[in-house]
Amino acid sequence: MSGFSARVERISISGIRKVFEAAGEDAINLGLGQPDFPTPENARNAAIEAIESGETDAYTSNKGTEALREAITAKHDRDNEFSVDPANVIATAGGSEALHIAIEAHVDAGEEVIFPDPGFVSYEALTHLAGGTPKPVELREDLTMAPEAVEAAITDDTAMFVVNSPANPTGAVQSEADMRAFAQIADEHDVVCLSDEVYEPFVFDGDHHSPADFTDWENVVVVNACSKAYSMTGWRLGWVAASHERTERMLRVHQYAQACASAPAQYAAEAALSGPQDRVDGMRAAFEERRDVLLDGLEGMGLDVPTPQGAFYAMPRVPEGWVDEAIDRGVVVVPGKAFGEGGAGHARISYAVDIETLQEALEIMREATAAVR
Repeated sequence: MSGFSARVERISISGIRKVFEAAGEDAINLGLGQPDFPTPENARNAAIEAIESGETDAYTSNKGTEALREAITAKHDRDNEFSVDPANVIATAGGSEALHIAIEAHVDAGEEVIFPDPGFVSYEALTHLAGGTPKPVELREDLTMAPEAVEAAITDDTAMFVVNSPANPTGAVQSEADMRAFAQIADEHDVVCLSDEVYEPFVFDGDHHSPADFTDWENVVVVNACSKAYSMTGWRLGWVAASHERTERMLRVHQYAQACASAPAQYAAEAALSGPQDRVDGMRAAFEERRDVLLDGLEGMGLDVPTPQGAFYAMPRVPEGWVDEAIDRGVVVVPGKAFGEGGAGHARISYAVDIETLQEALEIMREATAAVR
């Protein structure tokens, strides 16, 4: 058998997936990063209507339909402190592809990509696939990323740093001051700030801010998606927004890897973004209530938990053997080390389940805690 590329040999299957495969069929799954709400009806109907009318039978523009890109622009005008031209938006196969084309288009072999540790598993893997050098940065005690730590890590070989707020796996939310500083760092050092804002709607304490709020588009690239906000993970529809020059380079990667995002998903996303947003508000309120139930339970069993201000994850510090004990007893959680060396001694817990299930899981986790102490 012939060999394989060095780039692919540097990565492995996600540690999250390994946990899923090891768990029993009847286990309570608190490892899944997926909202437990249905996709909004207007989004489903828009896809059905587009399919039945034949509008989805052909390729769309590489960047996505004009109507979708206009809906994305309108969303940013409505919800954010920055604006983007529809011509500078690319609809992608989920936020995952958006991250891929952003890193692939900006990172040369050997160049560094700085990202949070613990952080989303794709940052390191996609850096390797681009031939780059991962450079994880340790987080603060509250699990946010310090601008000064990012700036200290920048060298002449740095091409990009990644900001993720609200964050997976920590649930941490960066402050307005942090985001302003990240924008300044990108401009002063002339490196790309890649801002992963997929969990944007789910901020419980304070507000969501983007580096794009505080600078022009010269050195900022924003990634977002319908996956979490509208419970559309299976639809695979995300986007990337940037300057014209950066968008055109990312488009070169996208058009050969993907051609265009799924047409039915584009029509669904357009409807979700343009329609009533009360469903999103309801999800946010539900996740905040679940967060409080989870925090009370974890703290009640003596675990130290930095309070997550957003997303739908908590990352408690846990005793050695705790994750395995919880999984053996039927509750799937993800070991913190799956998200980087900085995650060692932690576990990621998703509270994207109903409160009754969460309370049942907490009872089992309480037993697991007692067993390892």
